[in-house]
Amino acid sequence: MYRIGIDVGGTFTDLVAIDEVGGATLAKVPSTPEDPSLGVLDGLAALAELLGLEPAALLARTDRIVHGTTVATNALLERKGARVGLLTTEGHRDVVEMREGLKDDRYNLRLPPPEQLVPRHLRLGVRERMRADGRIETPLDRASLDRAIAALQEAQVEAVAVCYLHAWRDPGHERITRDRLARAMPGAYVSLSSGVLPQIKEFERVSTTIVNAYVGPVLARYLGRLEDRLAAAGYRGPTLIIQSHGGVAPIAEAGRLAVGAVLSGPAGGVAGSVYAARLMRREGAADTADSGNLIPFDMGGTSTDISLVVGGEASLVMDRRVGGHRIALNSLDIASIGAGGGSIAHVDAGGILHVGPDSAGAVPGPACYGNGGTEATVTDANLVLGYLDPATFLGGSRKLDPASAVAAIDRVAHSLRVERLMAARGIHRIVNTNMAEGVRLVSVRRGVDPRRFALFAFGGASPTHVCFFAQDLQVRSVYVPRHASVFCALGMLTGGILHSHEASLPLNFPFTREDVVRVNAMYRELTGKLAEQFTQEGLSLESAQLTRYAYVKYRLQPRTLLTALPSGELTWENQDALRVAFEQRYLGIYGPGSGYPQAGFEVIKYRVDGFVPSIVPSIAPDRVRSSADPSSALRGARNVYFAAKRGFIDTPVFDGERLVFGNVVEGPCIVERMGDTVVVPPGVQAAVDQYQNLRIEGFARN
Repeated sequence: MYRIGIDVGGTFTDLVAIDEVGGATLAKVPSTPEDPSLGVLDGLAALAELLGLEPAALLARTDRIVHGTTVATNALLERKGARVGLLTTEGHRDVVEMREGLKDDRYNLRLPPPEQLVPRHLRLGVRERMRADGRIETPLDRASLDRAIAALQEAQVEAVAVCYLHAWRDPGHERITRDRLARAMPGAYVSLSSGVLPQIKEFERVSTTIVNAYVGPVLARYLGRLEDRLAAAGYRGPTLIIQSHGGVAPIAEAGRLAVGAVLSGPAGGVAGSVYAARLMRREGAADTADSGNLIPFDMGGTSTDISLVVGGEASLVMDRRVGGHRIALNSLDIASIGAGGGSIAHVDAGGILHVGPDSAGAVPGPACYGNGGTEATVTDANLVLGYLDPATFLGGSRKLDPASAVAAIDRVAHSLRVERLMAARGIHRIVNTNMAEGVRLVSVRRGVDPRRFALFAFGGASPTHVCFFAQDLQVRSVYVPRHASVFCALGMLTGGILHSHEASLPLNFPFTREDVVRVNAMYRELTGKLAEQFTQEGLSLESAQLTRYAYVKYRLQPRTLLTALPSGELTWENQDALRVAFEQRYLGIYGPGSGYPQAGFEVIKYRVDGFVPSIVPSIAPDRVRSSADPSSALRGARNVYFAAKRGFIDTPVFDGERLVFGNVVEGPCIVERMGDTVVVPPGVQAAVDQYQNLRIEGFARN
């Protein structure tokens, strides 16, 4: 039996099939932007061929598919979502326009307001009002509601966002509206704020609900096509979609809460990095990695995604902007920059060289792909500099065209009035500088010292570049995992099913005895919702790991911190443990002396997470270390450019698939593996660890 992870990127669709003993089979095929599900079927056919099976036979022996998709992300960023209408409490249709009275760049006086996903004429008020304590101020006016629905019907909207004032406290009016919409507009996608984000803070709630309605129909259509095509191909198991928080959800839940998949693509890499960090901690793999401190670094064909794993745990944020739109759901803290193997180099009117953010994507791709692309990209520069072998790229599955790469780089050189080599060096150096700045963005700018972390580099392009900027960052080590080129797909198989339910009830802390009763009742209600959801998905609550959280803040501060409650029933006598946990978390983030206990405490929201871990086939480490001599894996040599050597030098090339635990290769050298090329510059060395990862060291400056 197999489990298959599928990651659809902007340039390639990556697939990994894991068998019952932890063996991995990899496939990489071009993405099909017009319909990503076609690329998925192409990838499954490629996997089946590698396994010596027919596609139907492979799918018949597959008990789980986990899929990461950028469909929701692209719909939001490219503004290709649904035509949306908003129903809200009369007099509050401009909450989304006013936001919080703030701008993303508060000192930029010329910054225009973001273009709204719902134009003002489709934001309609309905006569009703709920008070914050759950009492009805104004009953829902059915005639007012019917007039608004009729207006949306006439405007031919595809989706409706419903966000009534204080619906987080009592969703009754929103549920009535949903039922009326189902009768009047049976084909419309309906997004209720009480189902998407049942919490206080009107702007965050209405913005997140609108984004859900905007991307929901697009994602639901794609998932429906994918499910139908998989079924037609012979698959009968569950298809799970990785969510922005790193857990997975069934297709039905992913379609309902589409906004939760906006960061689905890069989440698999972070989930896999967490899994790897915990393995390293257990094995004591290296000085920084055995503490579980990693900087996951995923450079693909279109973009680079960077995050932090501290002590074996990924960082989460509860509020982020994507394409200028606020999403207030928990998600992995990932920074994305427009730098990838397909990033296009161009010279501006002032004669300055730039790289990205535009990408050649899958079609036509870099010039060296031979698909009609003519613009110079990072991959073309890497080929000209000798880092890539035109005959063995992607394990030999795609032959590169050096002449087309040279022609593309020559056009850039002509615009710059420099030689070809200098143009290629410039492209390579600029993209490395951009990526180093991306690492500093998630570390130094947040008060985190990257020297306490190991860079964990994966994605098809990352191993080619990571060593060049690791020196500037002064990190102590770089890890390039086995199967780095498809690591996001592999990481998806490590994430379990994660569901969360929240409720708001602002209370001062410490709680009174009556408050303790109310809070415990709320946690029981949230746990009951989890049990119902798991039952619908064929799971039991007993199989889940339950964690209770509270959103705590110092009084009068605007932002809360998610704080885990100690296990056991909350009582009036033991509640101080929540304060201690909050203050420890606060000091850990903001540093010593940053707390304000004299202001008092407030608890705003409550949450229960249910997590059903994925059963990951055990990856047994190699306990038998070989000699350090890697000569049996030596494939040959080729001319490669290294600035430290001031030119091209004859550089050893090793077959990474033949390197074994204990082998050490000295830079400068090249290690070629299926899907990636690791460039080891002069002065550093790479060793193969017990999990077949490459650990590269020697970057730290004295």
